[in-house]
Amino acid sequence: MKEILYKLFDYHYLSREEAKDILFQIVQGTIPEAQVSALITCFLMRRISVEEIMGFRDALLDMRVPTDLSEYRPIDIVGTGGDGKNTFNISTLSCFVVAGAGYPVVKHGNYGSTSVSGASNVMELQGVKFTTDIDALRKSIEACGMAYLHAPLFSPALKEVAGVRRNLGVRSFFNVLGPLVNPVQPEYQLLGVYDLSMMRLYSYIYQESKKRYCVVHSLDGYDEISLTGRFKVVSNKGEQLFRPGDLGFRENKQKELYGGDTPEEAARLFNKVLECEATEAQLNVVLANSAFAIQTIVPDRSIEDCLETARDSLYGKKALKTFKKFIELNRP
Repeated sequence: MKEILYKLFDYHYLSREEAKDILFQIVQGTIPEAQVSALITCFLMRRISVEEIMGFRDALLDMRVPTDLSEYRPIDIVGTGGDGKNTFNISTLSCFVVAGAGYPVVKHGNYGSTSVSGASNVMELQGVKFTTDIDALRKSIEACGMAYLHAPLFSPALKEVAGVRRNLGVRSFFNVLGPLVNPVQPEYQLLGVYDLSMMRLYSYIYQESKKRYCVVHSLDGYDEISLTGRFKVVSNKGEQLFRPGDLGFRENKQKELYGGDTPEEAARLFNKVLECEATEAQLNVVLANSAFAIQTIVPDRSIEDCLETARDSLYGKKALKTFKKFIELNRP
């Protein structure tokens, strides 16, 4: 491990096999926590390569708990995190809007490491019991169109480094890995990233796969469509640049998307959005992200048409109904 660290300190890159081997060692507990922290720090000081991220991904997928839900052809809606904006749980809310619109969703999420509340914090505060039981997951997706996979249960490596990530409190290559290691490997994915270099990285990775994808980035640094300014979208269809007005929305102010100071506050805001009692800015960002997720599944539909479907799901309380059924099915 010292040789690997010196290699990284000298700004050399790891091969795919070296990266894969290191992650196996982390899971096995053979690398001291201080060295894991140093490894994470190295990748904060320079960009991670496609070969490195593919090696880390290979290791996590090799060790994942097998979970086959491919017959549902689901979508995952996720952000990398690490943008430092502490927004409310926009991607998780979009999952329920999309599921409420009739499209199966398998959300892969975790506790927040660089924000107050991650998807798992919100789910847990609603009383959700996380499980790897494939029958329970199938029952959930069949009954309400939504299944939730708590990442540490399915990827032991993520659980092994959870303490280090939490103590560092900054984004790491594990933020990059999260969207790539959904154990279901869903056919569709909407992914939000925190900068343009990440957008390029994921585009290269997705182009090698058969996945239908949409990567979004707001140019003022959000890992989602924030409607606070221009945002870029890269998908199987190519690249597009949008302004909020292009979708019929006003431009939001950053403070309007703040997620709160505690997980409990974030959970209350989560419920208010689904009950359509949140602010216009909060509702609009959920609609925008949901619309691009729907278009990822049905690319021939216009974004305006997809927005109408998202509105019908949210304002017609279909998303809320889906959420309530999901909670009912996933409580102990």
